Amino acid sequence: MSQPNSPVEDAPYLYEKRKAVYPKAVDGTFRRLKWAIMLVTLAIYYVTPWLRWDRGPYAPDQAVLVDMAHRRFYMFSIEIWPHEFYYVAGLLVMAGIGLFLVTSAVGRAWCGYACPQTVWTDLFQHVERWIDGDRNAQLRLDKAPWGPTKIVRRLSKWSIWLVIAVATGGAWIFYFADAPTLARDFLTGQAPAIAYSTVGVLTATTFIFGGFMREQVCIYMCPWPRIQTAMLDEKSLLVTYKDWRGEPRTHGLKKAADEGAALKTGDCIDCLQCVSVCPTGIDIREGPQIGCITCALCIDACDTVMAQIGKPRGLIDYCTLDDADIEKAGGQSAPLLKTIFRPRTLIYLGIWTSIGVAMLFALGQRTRLDLNVQHDRNPVFVQLSDGSIRNNYMVKVRNMETRPRDVELVVTGLPGAVVWTADTDRVEGRSSVDLRVAPDSIRKVRLFVAAPAKGDEHSEFKVTVKAKSGHEKGDSDEVVFERPEGLDDDEGDRE
Repeated sequence: MSQPNSPVEDAPYLYEKRKAVYPKAVDGTFRRLKWAIMLVTLAIYYVTPWLRWDRGPYAPDQAVLVDMAHRRFYMFSIEIWPHEFYYVAGLLVMAGIGLFLVTSAVGRAWCGYACPQTVWTDLFQHVERWIDGDRNAQLRLDKAPWGPTKIVRRLSKWSIWLVIAVATGGAWIFYFADAPTLARDFLTGQAPAIAYSTVGVLTATTFIFGGFMREQVCIYMCPWPRIQTAMLDEKSLLVTYKDWRGEPRTHGLKKAADEGAALKTGDCIDCLQCVSVCPTGIDIREGPQIGCITCALCIDACDTVMAQIGKPRGLIDYCTLDDADIEKAGGQSAPLLKTIFRPRTLIYLGIWTSIGVAMLFALGQRTRLDLNVQHDRNPVFVQLSDGSIRNNYMVKVRNMETRPRDVELVVTGLPGAVVWTADTDRVEGRSSVDLRVAPDSIRKVRLFVAAPAKGDEHSEFKVTVKAKSGHEKGDSDEVVFERPEGLDDDEGDRE
């Protein structure tokens, strides 16, 4: 039997039970901004797979497509091959630096406005208000016993959530295959099993995270609240309660005027509107907290109350720690542009821009022909009947355009070289061969290069692939021509 105050008895009280958060509807500048961002981000996510982009008869016409089967990534006029994955890596680096830039400038704006968890949770909450009513109605319904009305409301709300969740998972798989074709196969039961399992997983996570876990994902599961603290400093904009202006609160102190007491009070009337509208249920007046996603809805709520009681707006506002100290001392805070565009954010912006410009330059300069030449190692060389030495090479020519290409392989830097392939005859004095490469494909060909036996044991030369039409810059590869040292009639392989 456990003793009083034992760890066994105390364990159930170590953690507070979660209190459901029912944010109150609010109108204002930041709420309207959240509406706009939510509509734009959802439209981009759901509509993008259905956009078409004509790339000719040899390539898919879906504007944005991650073609896993053919190992291609298409984004409008840009096509990324597997060997060009560094472009994708560059985009990921830009995304990371972009998060650093936004966080150092305006705090957790990503979390408050554009994070998928925030966007879908906000959407689910609007559906909840439409079915159950606003905050007070939701609280009453939550406490009410189960009956026909509560069951109908719950089932209606969950059904709409489920439809949104299914649409979310369904939209994701359309990025990896032709959307109209996959949609038809999915509805007729002919889609691959991975498509159904992916939709199932994303449906479940969207339904649970957006409908039930909500702020718990932001506070407990997401690593970004912990990481972003390293990105913030005393000059970062944060949603701040200006306690030097709001305290002491006037709630319950109005009677002081009747008693003739000269009591100095703040602007905060302890109406709790800032708490009621918060999607994570925190009280911003308690200072910076990990639960604050800087959605700024508390600013809208507080500004509305200040207007009603005839006080200036901004009791809760975006403010830096430096500006907070200046305002507290009676000074004037720095202009917004000066706060945002400071050395730290300009460095992030410069790095971010440099990577983007470098990637655009590389995209503009890249050739759509790629060449790879490998020397055969068995045998290293062959002595022909005329005394010349032949080396064999495996050549891979990659055509990264959506049309067939006629190309020319040219050997330079090897005196007296003669070039031919298994499909062509040897012609003395010819140092090039013609090939035709199918669209969006790699052509492999065995290249034979013969040269006089007299020469360096290891002679470097260049193989270049050139398009026979147009002025596109070709690709080249440096290789070595091997000769034996002191070869006589009994050494080496002969043909």
